[in-house]
This record gives sequence, C-alpha cells and structure tokens, in this order.
Amino acid sequence: MSVAEKAPRAGARPVRARAPRFTDEHGRRIRGWELILRYVLLVVVLALTVGPFVWQLSTSLKGPTEDIFSSPPRFLPSHPTLHNYERVSETIPVWDYALNSLKVATANVVTNCVGSALAGYALARLRYRGRRVAALVFVLAMLVPAEGIIIAQFTTMRELGLNNTLVGVVLPGSIAAMNVLLMRNAFLNLPYEIEEAAYVDGANVWQRFLRIALPAVKGTLAVVAIFAFMGAWDDFLWPLIVLSDPSKFTLTIGLNYLHGTFANDERLVAAGTIIAVAPLIALFACLQRYFFRGVGEGAVKG
Repeated sequence: MSVAEKAPRAGARPVRARAPRFTDEHGRRIRGWELILRYVLLVVVLALTVGPFVWQLSTSLKGPTEDIFSSPPRFLPSHPTLHNYERVSETIPVWDYALNSLKVATANVVTNCVGSALAGYALARLRYRGRRVAALVFVLAMLVPAEGIIIAQFTTMRELGLNNTLVGVVLPGSIAAMNVLLMRNAFLNLPYEIEEAAYVDGANVWQRFLRIALPAVKGTLAVVAIFAFMGAWDDFLWPLIVLSDPSKFTLTIGLNYLHGTFANDERLVAAGTIIAVAPLIALFACLQRYFFRGVGEGAVKG
C-alpha cells in the first residue's frame, strides 16, 4: 500500500473514539442510567442488611461514657474498648453456652449433610416403586409448620428419655426436608451418561455415589451445611422447651437472660449479639466459594 493510500482522504471525518460499552453477563448492552440505578439499589440493600450489624458492632465497642443515643448517631466509637465483651462473660457463662451451641450446630450439619445427601441421591438416581410418592412426602413435610408438631416432638423426646439433653435438641432437625429436596435437585442435574459409564466399568452404587455424584454437588452440599448450621445456631424455641438445666443451655437461651437482666445497657446486649453472629459470618466466609458454585451444579466439564 502506498503512502498516498495510507493518508486520510480530503474531507473525511475524523474517527471518534467509541464510548465504553457496559454489558451484563449475557453480553447485552446496559445503558448508563440502568447501571447507576443498579448500583443505587445495591447500596440501599447493603445499608438495610449490613447497617444493623455495623451499628451493633459499633455499640459493643463504645465505653460507658459515650452516648449511644446521640443525634445524629455516631458509628465510630471515640475510644474503642473490649470491656463490654468481658462484662458479658462475667455476667453469664457465655462461652459455655457457645460451646453447647457449637456442639448442636456441628451435629446438625453432619446429620443433615450425610442424611440429605443419601436421601437426595436415592430420590434422584435410584429406580424403585414409590419414588415419586416419597418425594411428595418431603414436599408435604415442608408445608407443616414447626409450631404444629412441637408438642408431638416434645412428647416423643420425653418418651425416649432425651429431655434436657443436647441429643434431644439435635434429633428433630437432624434431617430437614428442604435440604433433602435441595440435594435431590442437585443430583437430578447430573447427566446419566456419567454414571452409566461408571456402571459399565463395574462401579457399584456406593462407588458411583461417593466418587462421581457427591464430588459434583459440593456447592449444594455447602448450601445445606450453611442452612443447617444457621438453623441450629439461631434456634430458640425448641431448646427453650427441651432444656431445663442451665448448664446445657445454648447461646440463644443464655443471651435471653442478658436481655432481661440488663435491658437498659445496650452495650452488653450488642456485645452478646456480636458473639452470637460471629460464628455464622466465619462459616459463610469459609464456604462461600462452594456456596456460589451451586448455580452451575451438575455441568459437564471438558
């Protein structure tokens, strides 16, 4: 190409730099005002969800001389202190209560992950009569409110001699119907060709479950673990009914004493709230990588 051909033609319009285009995950173009509106909504949701936790954290770090009801409110404490947490531990045996809650929540996670995985795999992959009826039973179980069967549960625990024990707290929620259905849907998304190839190679049911199906649904298993831990850790009504020995109280029941005794001292209440919420945040931080993988569960790679 000659120099004359490379030179711009006379009267030709200069090429303008194209404005950057914003696209979504599907490649569709997003207008500027739509992008701004999305971020505004995200900020509003963030303020509504995280704002109360930040305020409780700030209140728990404020000393006795700081005004927590000032107007306008001050989020940052002038002199941060951990004395409120020490006062909580001196008022009630909070760490013993937290240990009891940890035992209950850990047992609930193990039983739900194991039981829901086994039941979900049986409902999704095994062939037998009454499979659809069994799945319908789990759906109907979700429609029954917990308050409607709590008396029957208490009577059952009393007949089994499990009242006032942590086992009695764990047993009714050891396998949740919702978790079984979550695992069932995850296993249904797996291609049958993978298991058929393993069956041809001589793999039995347990080998197909442990080596092929279960590793492919880690995201859903993490969701089940988080839901089970949160449900057991935050449960208040059932432990309050079953337990009568203060040494076996869970954290939610123990913090109720803190509210009743020191209702005017919001700093202690805030410190107790942070102690109760911190393990949930730590669990989600550890499992969030698997939690968000649950969207593409069951996809074939390669």
